[in-house]
Amino acid sequence: MAGRHRKPTDTGRTAARIGAAAAMAAAPLGIVGTASAAPSAPAAPSVEKIATWDKLAHCESTSDWQADTGNGFKGGLQFTPTTWKSFGGTEFASSPEQASKSQQIEVAKKVQDEQGWKAWPSCTKKLGWR
Repeated sequence: MAGRHRKPTDTGRTAARIGAAAAMAAAPLGIVGTASAAPSAPAAPSVEKIATWDKLAHCESTSDWQADTGNGFKGGLQFTPTTWKSFGGTEFASSPEQASKSQQIEVAKKVQDEQGWKAWPSCTKKLGWR
């Protein structure tokens, strides 16, 4: 049974102490590095860019600006009749799907100004806008 037991050494404890000391010394650097490397929230898209509304319409209605699927939401940006009327859409057409893309966007800007991107909860979350 020779060699089965060895004389205890300090090698393991020394390595553990060095590792712990190195970790403590590096900890402040890790915290600073982590904080500066944290991802920032995506910038809110510009309501003035047509591309913003095109992305939203693609998600809401697969870019069908005349969408009327019978679910109560209409147009490319899926307005309810109440929202369309409340934000002046009836100046353009009696229903959103009858209005042009630019008219729908004009109404949507008013909605977004008052309600923010939460007016389109599912798609704006999916797009990372809120």
